[in-house]
Amino acid sequence: MQRKVLRSIVRYSISTATAAAIVAVYRRWPHVNETTVALTFLVGILLVAANWGLRHSIYLSILSALAFNFFFLPPIMTFTIGDSRNWVALLAFLVTGIVASQLAERARREAKISRRRQREAERLYEFSQQMLVTGNVIDLLNVLPQMIASTFNLAGAAVYLRERDRVYRSSPNYMDVTAAELRDAAFTRDHRRDEERGVTLVPILLGTRPIGAVGITGEGTSPEALDAVCGLAAIAIERAGAVETLTRVEASRESERLRNALLDSVAHELRTPLTSITAAITSLRSDDRLDKEQTAEMMQVIEEEAARLDRLVGQAMEMAELDAHDIKLDLRMHSMREAVDMALEAVQGPLKTHPVELRLPDTLPLVQMDLERIAKVLQHLLENAAKYSAEGSPIFVSAEVAKGQLVTSVADRGAGVDDFERMMIFDKFYRGQGQRYRVQGTGMGLAIAKAIVEAHGGSIDVTSQQSQGSVFSFYLPLQLSGR
Repeated sequence: MQRKVLRSIVRYSISTATAAAIVAVYRRWPHVNETTVALTFLVGILLVAANWGLRHSIYLSILSALAFNFFFLPPIMTFTIGDSRNWVALLAFLVTGIVASQLAERARREAKISRRRQREAERLYEFSQQMLVTGNVIDLLNVLPQMIASTFNLAGAAVYLRERDRVYRSSPNYMDVTAAELRDAAFTRDHRRDEERGVTLVPILLGTRPIGAVGITGEGTSPEALDAVCGLAAIAIERAGAVETLTRVEASRESERLRNALLDSVAHELRTPLTSITAAITSLRSDDRLDKEQTAEMMQVIEEEAARLDRLVGQAMEMAELDAHDIKLDLRMHSMREAVDMALEAVQGPLKTHPVELRLPDTLPLVQMDLERIAKVLQHLLENAAKYSAEGSPIFVSAEVAKGQLVTSVADRGAGVDDFERMMIFDKFYRGQGQRYRVQGTGMGLAIAKAIVEAHGGSIDVTSQQSQGSVFSFYLPLQLSGR
């Protein structure tokens, strides 16, 4: 209040000084025209009205009329007017000054309103953009009060939602608006303003239905802007809820798809070894004419198919572990050659008919990794290369350093992967359209490999050319190793 009074006194003083300066300038000219003096006073009045408002301009109008009469209308240096025509001139000057002041004040007020509306429109746009990036209802409600307070330069804000019966505040210390006030406001359609506390309560309406309320502390925000804020908030809350519902539906569909794919894949893969084991056991029990060689052959079938079953169950358990992010890596410094040797030893059977060529320079740096997990990645890639390439075709394993990463690749000379399948080849249970019935598998190997590599902070991809083969490459960051 003291600042306003001081500012007003300064402006009145400047207005007085302006009139005095005009008088001082024109008093030095002995034959100055009264019309010129009057127009100069009017210019000063218009400038004061445009910048400081009606009160100061009317004050300057009256002061200018008195100065004009005293110093420039004969008889000079008196407030008496000798010529009756000068009464008309003085009255016209005073009326013109006051009317011009009112017009200038109206223009100033409308310009001020226009600027305020422009700022509010910009803030509303910023507010809507911030809300659009938040798709979760809980996250939106937690940040919504802070967004309102920061966007409109308020001391604080609180949001109440009837469906959740909870108050969300811009900060834990903001308690200017009580929960009871917000609940009452959520059942009305009108604004409530407490001038003493500077608090405004506005209902949040979704169409014509109240769904909550907003409470703010601060000034300078128009009722129209507050209505727009509440309307945007209602739309954003409804949109976030719809997105959540849609996400749950999509997740349910994806879960159903994966479940069906798992059942189809596992049922097909389990049926074959179980059939072989059952047939071998039946033959051993029912046929007494089997010699030792035939009996040993049957036992070998049982052993191989049991191992295959164990591997299928192990893959399913590993996939579930990786999906749950319940994976603990034993990260140590190792060379990629160690992982390659371990993988080659594990897949000796599938690689019997494929010569393997290693291209691993001795200068390769050590990398921080879980040796057994990375060997499992290489094992899956080598098994895929053996499955999907013709017997006798070579398989190449190479590694190099590129852009701060250790790149390890497994290349084959198989049929290749088309562009459409390349986008889905690392998905769980996905198997190539042309190979799924010709080659055994569950479609989990590449998904497991991808999950392991990403757990190391790396990535995996495939490049392929039809009828020329494929190259699967995975990238491990070297910066983790301190290099």
